[in-house]
Amino acid sequence: MIVFDPLWDTLKRKKITTYYLIKNHKLSRGTLDNLKHNRSVTLNTINELCNILDCEIQDIIKYVQDSKE
Repeated sequence: MIVFDPLWDTLKRKKITTYYLIKNHKLSRGTLDNLKHNRSVTLNTINELCNILDCEIQDIIKYVQDSKE
């Protein structure tokens, strides 16, 4: 499973708020909600976040193996 936990750490480290992303970079609230709940987003969105935050993809996403039950 892909999780976006690193994104929130990166935003905090860079002192960037979700409000800033919405107002200055036109990220939708829906996209941010998807990220908060580890739901699917496009690679375009990931690319855009990397550009906005001037960071690497691993600063935004992390792969966590699904538990086998």
